[in-house]
Amino acid sequence: MNILGTSLRVCVDDLDASIAVYERLTGQEAVRFQRGGVKVAAVGCFFLMSGPEAELSILRRIAATVAVTDVDEALADLQAVGADIIAGPVPTPIGRNLVARHPDGSVFEYVDRRRPG
Repeated sequence: MNILGTSLRVCVDDLDASIAVYERLTGQEAVRFQRGGVKVAAVGCFFLMSGPEAELSILRRIAATVAVTDVDEALADLQAVGADIIAGPVPTPIGRNLVARHPDGSVFEYVDRRRPG
């Protein structure tokens, strides 16, 4: 699997105020999108998330998002090391993702920018 980078997840109460802070810290402009009831802003290596507590409590269990070249390749490697695939692979607005629990119990999201089809 080719890991391109990681993003840290930050749950916030006020997304707009937080975006201003992280844009200043990273020098990068936020890219906004929504997944279910959660509003997300990608700013540099940070994913700022705001929304209903029921959805955020699930997202807080994921330690980080790992960008990879190909989710299918990541899936094969994760299965080879005994990881438990919790969700996916599924399409997202920008590519595909899956969520896996590593044998040590750590939970990570893996994403690529490959569009299905």
